[in-house]
Amino acid sequence: MSFGDQGTPCGSTDPYTRWVVEQERIRRRRRTRRAAVAGAGTVLVAALTAGAVLYAGDDGTDEGGTAAAASSTAPPAPSATGALPSLLSRPVIRPEQAFPATSVRLDDGSRYERVDLATTTDCSTGLAPELAALVERGLGCARLTAALFTDAERRSQVTVTVLSFRRVEDASTVFAMASMDPVAYQVVSLDPPPRSGLPTVPPGSAGVFRRSMTVRSVVFANGRWGDGTQAEEAAITRQTEDVLRYAHDNVVAYEDPSAV
Repeated sequence: MSFGDQGTPCGSTDPYTRWVVEQERIRRRRRTRRAAVAGAGTVLVAALTAGAVLYAGDDGTDEGGTAAAASSTAPPAPSATGALPSLLSRPVIRPEQAFPATSVRLDDGSRYERVDLATTTDCSTGLAPELAALVERGLGCARLTAALFTDAERRSQVTVTVLSFRRVEDASTVFAMASMDPVAYQVVSLDPPPRSGLPTVPPGSAGVFRRSMTVRSVVFANGRWGDGTQAEEAAITRQTEDVLRYAHDNVVAYEDPSAV
């Protein structure tokens, strides 16, 4: 039950995000040195235990739960002196706006069914410990909304989570850190509800992690085969990226209609 990486079209990271990444690296090095004296081994073990096995892929992750810096895409946010204040004054996106349909047909003809939908303003309940701590250092998350999708053959399980923030800076920090360490900075996946007839994915099963960033939200996607198989990596990667792109477009259409 883990979340992760991004799969929208690649692009360069903006200067603010690069600065955030560097500052966070400095803070993490300081915390690591302090924790080493107190015995940080248990924290590391817990983080690795929480992480699912990752497919090796273009996102820089390696099979077995080790993650390198992942390629990520964050569309440039509107200028703080221009449209941004008015955009942030809007209410955060709601579940029916992020995931409006139970049956989704994409441009390539592929179909997906939304089998579960959940939302909360207590975002910490759906975050890995390191991600929850990172969110708390800012002004916090305003809403977490997650949806579980399966393909037409009902083999895949792709959870997409929209994490919306009060400040763009906090969204950018989360996006940057999740890009750098998708195992530690995870969002919890949804288990299929009994009524769906889908199996619960076996613990530790391989998964594809993707993410994107919008004006004020970070959209996470985690795709796995329902039976936990590690086969057909390309197929589950494509499905994960397709469903992420669908959700990303919905969020952008709400948060910044002028960009659509």
